[in-house]
Amino acid sequence: MSKQGILIEHLSKRFGSGDTAVTALKDINMQVSPGEVVGLIGPSGSGKSTLLKCLGAVISPTSGRMTLGGSVIFDNGWKMNDLSALRRDKIGFVFQAPYLIPFLSVLDNVALLPMLAGVPNREARERAMNLLSSLDVQHRAQAEPVRLSGGEQQRVAIARGLINQPPVILADEPTAPLDSKRALAVVRILNDMARQFETAVIVVTHDEKIIPTFKRIYHIRDGVTHEEVGEGRHVG
Repeated sequence: MSKQGILIEHLSKRFGSGDTAVTALKDINMQVSPGEVVGLIGPSGSGKSTLLKCLGAVISPTSGRMTLGGSVIFDNGWKMNDLSALRRDKIGFVFQAPYLIPFLSVLDNVALLPMLAGVPNREARERAMNLLSSLDVQHRAQAEPVRLSGGEQQRVAIARGLINQPPVILADEPTAPLDSKRALAVVRILNDMARQFETAVIVVTHDEKIIPTFKRIYHIRDGVTHEEVGEGRHVG
């Protein structure tokens, strides 16, 4: 396994116990290399959100092993004492809704995370501005989020997810509210950023517009992952 990336081995998640126990994930195996964007698909209730919550250290798996960015973070128990630091330093999140803080400027929305991690304010803002420039929203740096279009807000959310240069990005339905043009633009940005920052990206989606863009797809059925070869349609 590379120094960075995602490796999930025989992961399971069971809710409850005894006769009322529900097994959401039975045997999840996935590998995502640095610079790679893979799709995660499956019907509602198949376990996609549960898997993302396990990977994001929001809930605890029942068993199995997870390696993120070269570090074993779970092996039949958490191997990291500070899960909030793990989420801050190792994982970037992009959601269906941007969840930008309305009373902060675009620049401060992106710079906040490194500031909380102890990066000096000036350095954090410089880093944020560089990312906003890479995503072509630098001209909106001082605007309030409400002044941005949906596509601009999602680009800002991607910048926020990348600001600490995490080895892993987890994107949950990031294109659901967008039209085809903007949805494909978001996919193109995620691919560009993955290559630029050597980030492993998992995109959970039902969006038929973007599924053909993935070179590899993991399909969850009955709590088990099945790897499929995608079309890898170019989105440049």
